[in-house]
Amino acid sequence: MRKILLILVLLPVLAGFGWWYFHQRQIPTFDPAYHEYAYITNGKSNTVSVIDLRTFRLTKTLRVGTSPTGIAANSKRNEIYVVNSGSANVSVIDAERNEVVATIGVHGMPYFIDVSADGKRGYVANSASSNVSVIDLEHHKLLGTLHVGNAPGLARVSPDGATVVVSNRADNSVSLIDAQKLAVRATVPICGEPTDIAILADSSKAFIACSGSAQVASVDLKTDRVITLLDVGKTPAALALKPDGGELIVCNFDSDNVSIIETTTDEVSGSYLIGTHPSRALVSADNSRLYVSNFGSNSVAVYDIDMGKLIATLPVGSQPDALALDASQNYLLVLDSQSGDVTVIQKRKPRKLEPGEYGLLTMIPAGVQPNNVVVKSFMLPARPQK
Repeated sequence: MRKILLILVLLPVLAGFGWWYFHQRQIPTFDPAYHEYAYITNGKSNTVSVIDLRTFRLTKTLRVGTSPTGIAANSKRNEIYVVNSGSANVSVIDAERNEVVATIGVHGMPYFIDVSADGKRGYVANSASSNVSVIDLEHHKLLGTLHVGNAPGLARVSPDGATVVVSNRADNSVSLIDAQKLAVRATVPICGEPTDIAILADSSKAFIACSGSAQVASVDLKTDRVITLLDVGKTPAALALKPDGGELIVCNFDSDNVSIIETTTDEVSGSYLIGTHPSRALVSADNSRLYVSNFGSNSVAVYDIDMGKLIATLPVGSQPDALALDASQNYLLVLDSQSGDVTVIQKRKPRKLEPGEYGLLTMIPAGVQPNNVVVKSFMLPARPQK
């Protein structure tokens, strides 16, 4: 009986020590001037969750517009842009204060925003209005509106800022916008129900996933012509380009696999079973690891690109979707859309008590139906204490 009582007394102490050891062991220290946050859109809460990636804790919940979906960070300004599909506007978040500082009206049913490399413009495809809103990000105002094809889902700006590629889901085409002239220079028929877009770093070529025809279109941005249509798996839902640009990963939602496209030769080099209903993919900055969220099996797959094989399948929350890596590339954030939380997976050097290269660090509550995430890091001098 004494032994049982002793164990009951010691358990909370040991648990507390274990958390303290784990926290001290896992969380690195930072310069006080360094800030790094993850911003998560909660589609059914009309909020954005702000997670401090120095401590992996929820630091703030911001009220935005109705049904927030797309989100993007400005590489030149400490600002975050949130697309509110229900209220047809964009909320601007000041990342230094983590406050909403402006709201910019767009048109019907926008879903995503893309920001030019120079940080001066934002492009929003309005699916219910068949147009694209061009936003002046320096002055937080609408610069212009361009008519494109029917039900545009996404507007993606090329790295050189010269071309905006728009996927028109309802008429199976892409519109190509001259960003300098703010004019549509071509609308090109491609394949069925185009959605996601990836553009090479040299801005020479765009790849567009067509969920309705199990294909990916390769489009030459210099001639505005379709190079080829590549057959992939069923319902290609998302694209992930390796940072070196050599390969493109396609998540085939209804084939439970990913296809890998060689971007130079426009060839499908192979398809690999990855999990049930893969929805999003992300490649590490060193081009070595591919992370895929398996929406239907509540897991994340880790694929070693150099070895060409699946090396881990990690359990997460319910219906994982969007993914993001922190600046160090050691922490993977997984948005669990049904359970309303964020799973944080740590890449680590294995120890005796910690088998495997990857392990669960923590789970952080978000809002209802988290759907997209972006990470922003910056240096900011510490404010003097009063």
